[in-house]
Amino acid sequence: MVNNFLQQLDARPLLCDGAMGTMIYSKGIAFERCFDELNLTNPALVAEIHRAYIDAGADVIETNTFGANRLKLGEHGLAGKVSEINRAGAQLARRVVDASFKEVFVAGSVGPLGARLAPLGRVSAHEAHDAFQEQVAALIEGGVDLLLFETFADLREIREAIIAGREVSTDIPIVAQLTFTQDGRTPLGHTPQKIAEQLADLPIDVIGLNCSVGPADVLRTLQSLGRSLPDGTRLSAQPNAGWPERVGGRIMYPAPPEYFGDYALAFIQTGARLVGGCCGTTPEHITHMRAALDNPTREVAHLLVSGAEAKLSTSADTVGPTRMAQQLAAGEFVIGVEMSPPKGFSTERLLAGATTLQAAGADVINLADSPRARMRMSPWAVCHLVQHQLDMETVLHFPTRGRNILRVQGDLLAAHALNVRNIFVVMGDPTSIGEYPDALNEYDVVPSGLIKLLTQGFNQGLDYGGEPLLQPTNFLVGCAVNLSPPDPERELKVLHRKIESGANFALSQPIYNAAAAQSFVARYQEQYGPLNLHLLAGVLPLYNARHAEFLHNEVPGINIPDEIRQRMRSAGDKGAAEGLALARELIAGLRAFTHGIYLMPPFERFDLAAQLIESVKQEIEVA
Repeated sequence: MVNNFLQQLDARPLLCDGAMGTMIYSKGIAFERCFDELNLTNPALVAEIHRAYIDAGADVIETNTFGANRLKLGEHGLAGKVSEINRAGAQLARRVVDASFKEVFVAGSVGPLGARLAPLGRVSAHEAHDAFQEQVAALIEGGVDLLLFETFADLREIREAIIAGREVSTDIPIVAQLTFTQDGRTPLGHTPQKIAEQLADLPIDVIGLNCSVGPADVLRTLQSLGRSLPDGTRLSAQPNAGWPERVGGRIMYPAPPEYFGDYALAFIQTGARLVGGCCGTTPEHITHMRAALDNPTREVAHLLVSGAEAKLSTSADTVGPTRMAQQLAAGEFVIGVEMSPPKGFSTERLLAGATTLQAAGADVINLADSPRARMRMSPWAVCHLVQHQLDMETVLHFPTRGRNILRVQGDLLAAHALNVRNIFVVMGDPTSIGEYPDALNEYDVVPSGLIKLLTQGFNQGLDYGGEPLLQPTNFLVGCAVNLSPPDPERELKVLHRKIESGANFALSQPIYNAAAAQSFVARYQEQYGPLNLHLLAGVLPLYNARHAEFLHNEVPGINIPDEIRQRMRSAGDKGAAEGLALARELIAGLRAFTHGIYLMPPFERFDLAAQLIESVKQEIEVA
C-alpha cells in the first residue's frame, strides 16, 4: 500500500479528508479536552468521523494524532502514553478503512510540538527529534500508509520532524505541509521561496500548505510555492474554511462547501496532487470537492493569480547609534535609573521624577514592563514621552514572556519607529505572582534568542525568517545578569550564551558586595576570555533595616552581607542616609570593573536617587 500511494498520486489527484478537531468539537467535546486521547477513551466517536469522510469520497483519511507528541500530551498528564495513543489512532483508522472495502489510504497526522525550538524556545533540536521519532514509530507500527507533517510554522522544527521520520522508515511517503498567513509567509516569517530553498535537500514526496487561511489565500501562496520549486514537484493544499468567527458561543467558519469545489480544481490546475480541508471543513466540504474532482469541467481560471509575486524592496538607509551606545563606546560611566510606568494613564508624576533625575545627572531612564507581573501602562508610550518631552534617552525593558514571535517583531519595529532603541531583553515575571495569575504566560522566544534576532537579524536588515526588512534597525541590546548567583557555573554559561548571541550591555541584579561581583567577572574571563559587553551594575540603596532584611530574606537573587545589615540596624531612624552612604561606597568599588550603574530608587524615592547621582558625578569629576 505504501508504494501504491505514490503511484495513485501520480496517476490522479487524491482527495484528503477535512478537519478532525472541528468535527470532534461539533460532537460536544470541549477544546480543553485532549482530542488525541479519544482514540483510547471514545474510539467510536473518532471512527464515526473517519467513516463520514470516507463516505464523502476521501481517498486519504488522517489519524486523530495531530497533537499526540510527548510535549502536548504532557499538558494533559499523558506524556507516558505517546505510543499507545498514536498506535491506537493508526489502528482505529485502519479498521475503518478495511470495513469500508474502499481503497483509502491512512495518513499518520503529526503536528508541531507546541513549544518553540531553541534559541527561540527551550526545546533543543535533539529533544524535538526524539519526540517526533517516538510519535512516528508508533504511527508506523499502527499501520499508516504515509506520514503527514502538517501546520508547521518553523522550518527548523519541520526539518527535525522529517529527518526523524526518515530514520524510522526510509520508504514511507512523507507529505510536509506548512501554514501561512494572509501575507504569504509562515507565522515565523518564512516566505515560499525560503521554504523551497530550505527543504530542497530533504527526502520529501509532497510539499504544500494547510490551515491558517481560507482557499483564496492558500491558492495564491501555493502558486508562489510552486514557482519556487523544481518542475514536477508534487504539491498539496488543505485550507481552512475561511477565518473563524464566534457565533453564539461556538466557533464557526464561513466558507461554504460549494466554494471548496471550485477551489479544489484551482489547486489541481496550480499543480497540487493532494487536496483536502483543514479547520472548519466537514464531510460536506469534502463531498463537494469530490464532485468537482470527478467532473473537472467547470471554469476556475478566474481564481488563479497571474503575474509574478510582488517583492519587497530594501534600503540600506539606517540610523546612527543611540546616545547611550556612544557614551559606552567613549568609555563614559553611564548612570541609568529604573522607573515604573503609572498604574493609570497620567504621566505627570513620572515625568516630574524623570526631570529631577535628569537635572541630577542621570543619563538614561529605564522603563520597566509590568514589573512583578502587575498591570501598568505600556512602557513604549512612556519611553516616547520621556524622550520627546525631556530630550532624555530611555532603555525599554522588553520581556519575552506573554508575546508570540509576530508580536515580538511588530512591537520592536514600532519601538524603533518611536526612536526607542536601547532595549533590555529579559524573560519577565511569571503572571502567577501578579494581579492576574490566570493571564496567559506563554512565549515564543527566550532572551538569548531575542538578543540574536535583534543583533544578528533586525540590525542586519533581516526578520526572523531571514527575509529582508525595508531598512536595517540599529538597536543597542542589553541582557540581565546576576553577579552574585547561587549557581555561578550556570550563570556564567547563560551570560556567555547571551554574549555570543550579540548582547551589547548587561544590567545586573542589585549588588551589595563589590568584591564578590568582581570575582564573578574575573571567573568569567578565566573561562571564556574578555567580557565583551558593557556592564552596568545594579544598585538598590537600602532605606531602613526592615528593607534590608526583606530584600535579603525574601527576594530571590539578592544577598546582603551581615555587616551591611548590621549597619542598617545600627542606623535606626537614619536608615535612608546610611543606605545612601553604603551605596556610595559600593559604587566606588564597582567603578573599577564596570561601565556604569543601574540605579533602582527604593520606594520610588527619586529625591534620594538624585542625591546619590549628584555625589557619584562629583566623585567622577574629581577622579
